[in-house]
Amino acid sequence: MEEFKIGLCPYCGMGCRFYIKTLNGQPIGIEPYPGGVNEGKLCPKGVAAVDFLRHKDRLKKPLKRTENGFVEISWEQAIKEIAEKLLEIREKYGPDTLGFFSSARCSNEENYLLQKIARLLGTNNVDHCARLCHASTVVGLAQTVGAAAQSGSYTDIPKAKVLLIWGYNPSETHPVLMRYILRARDNGAKIIVVDPRKTRTVWFADMHLQLKPGTDIVLANAMMHVIIEERLYDREFIMNRTKGFEKLIAAVQKYTPEYAEEITGVPAKLIREAAITFATAGRGIVMWAMGLTQHVTGAANVKALADLALICGYVGREGTGLFPMRGQNNVQGACDMAALPNVFPGYQKVTDDEKRKHVAEIWGVEDLPSKPGLTIPEMIDAAAKGELKALYIMGENPVMSDPNTKHVIEALKNLELLVVQDIFLTETAELAHYVLPAAAYAEKEGSFTASERRVQWNFKAIEPPGEAKPDWEILTMLGKALGLPKFDYSDVEDITREITLVAPQYRGITPERLKREVMGVQWPCPSEDHPGTPRLHVERFATPDGKANIIPVEFKPPAEEPDEEYPFILTTFRIVGQYHTLTMSNRSESLKKRWSSPYAQISPEDAKKLGIQDGEMIRIVTRRGSYTCRAVVTEDVSEGVIAVPWHWGANILTNDVLDPEAKIPELKVAACRVEKIGGC
Repeated sequence: MEEFKIGLCPYCGMGCRFYIKTLNGQPIGIEPYPGGVNEGKLCPKGVAAVDFLRHKDRLKKPLKRTENGFVEISWEQAIKEIAEKLLEIREKYGPDTLGFFSSARCSNEENYLLQKIARLLGTNNVDHCARLCHASTVVGLAQTVGAAAQSGSYTDIPKAKVLLIWGYNPSETHPVLMRYILRARDNGAKIIVVDPRKTRTVWFADMHLQLKPGTDIVLANAMMHVIIEERLYDREFIMNRTKGFEKLIAAVQKYTPEYAEEITGVPAKLIREAAITFATAGRGIVMWAMGLTQHVTGAANVKALADLALICGYVGREGTGLFPMRGQNNVQGACDMAALPNVFPGYQKVTDDEKRKHVAEIWGVEDLPSKPGLTIPEMIDAAAKGELKALYIMGENPVMSDPNTKHVIEALKNLELLVVQDIFLTETAELAHYVLPAAAYAEKEGSFTASERRVQWNFKAIEPPGEAKPDWEILTMLGKALGLPKFDYSDVEDITREITLVAPQYRGITPERLKREVMGVQWPCPSEDHPGTPRLHVERFATPDGKANIIPVEFKPPAEEPDEEYPFILTTFRIVGQYHTLTMSNRSESLKKRWSSPYAQISPEDAKKLGIQDGEMIRIVTRRGSYTCRAVVTEDVSEGVIAVPWHWGANILTNDVLDPEAKIPELKVAACRVEKIGGC
């Protein structure tokens, strides 16, 4: 029998709806859903979203590592042995020798349960991949405007008069969102793109500020210098709704456009023109992604862009806003559910006695750990040193996604217990002691939160393969085996209802409502009769006194700069047809055929100096490793810059040095050299 079930795309953070077409219970295709934020449109990955569901590589039974490799075991044996080992390690070494990686590809309920297990076991060592993408945004926006989330809705974009798109290439990373951006352009908006590469988004821009990687603060400060010097700022907004402007005036004084040109490489005349265009538009939106955040100054970069929007009054009004764009389908939700080491669900600090007591009461315990836990890079370092003994990973693949791959592998091999819960045997799962088969998105129910804080219900369309189970069912089994209180969930809706008690922003977002309102609800939603909140900061900011904090920041150079041995700057990027570490997208034959192999962009000037022809094989070398790929000679990158899509394992090259505030690695800048191999 042929059926159509409403689905929710498992790829980026846009939150696209579609129909999953099934025949006799098997997925056979994707069909347009005439609604949702995607307005019936999909990107290449969305169109191929069922391709990996019945792939032959799907995990179907729990696996245990033995001297002879993996052997299949029962669920009862796997859960019993994992629980016993976790309790044994906690008893022998203490709770902070346990670590948990949660997942931006899993539902809110599943992220909620994993962090609950960690905290009930006595540790706040829980984190997820936001650490590698938007941890800078969480820190920067929390300090400036008090809420670590996109302030407006996609529908604000066509109403803007200027879009400042910084370190972000929506044409490839959120192609469906380009419909909103192009609608803004059709309405007369100017588009300013800041990016070290001439991306596809640049094709639609009025101005392209092609800065040197890692010099974002200089450029932002120079734009604010011009706006202040020309008195183009919003005096009334600054006076009534912010504080700290006087310190900003002093801080940006030295950042003249001419000074900025020397450091960024962007012509002073263009900086001046961009600043004036941005400030005089009247309604503006600032959008950013990992080109801005993945730096040793990532949190400061975000504060600089927030300052830029605030002094122009571009927050809290129609057609304005701060738009950090999420890369995975539930990064926002995983953050909201506290798959983070310093907060409980709803961003309630673990150090706050009153909040901690409130959560403890709901979970049926006297108290919870109050010391902030370790981040993902810190847990990897601790494992390498032998200080972390056990790691439970749900739906993450750090061997491919984290910087400095060799270090990650060495750390994981040093653990006494590594458990990986996933849909495929990933590069990380291959190192595990136990591998647990999970259900994919179309095989389970639960809620997901898109980039614009929109919470939507994910409906089940098909059964999981073999003995694979939804992650929430696996975690419920584990919680019971560990003897933890209040793990008697009979269905996923029980967990959603518990979230409404713990996370204030989700109070009115019940499972019944989400199933009824397919378009979802935007948080904060304080009660069941509240319509949700399309726009934040309308009357006051989410700070104690209701005013936004303008926080001046100073430029610091990247941790590695070119030298005689490594004369180039390496940067990384994403492409439209592949996703993250290839786990899902590279198991689609159509995507794999079109986007098949790794490459590196190199300028014609650098290629000529090294004698490299377009299409020849090259080797890129950094202080951490080497990487072989095909050269693409292009004017899309400046002389001295090498740009590589990271999906195929380029993180063997990247730098694991951290931003001191956000603890995000500097994935976007590393010193490298290029060696010609030859051949194609």
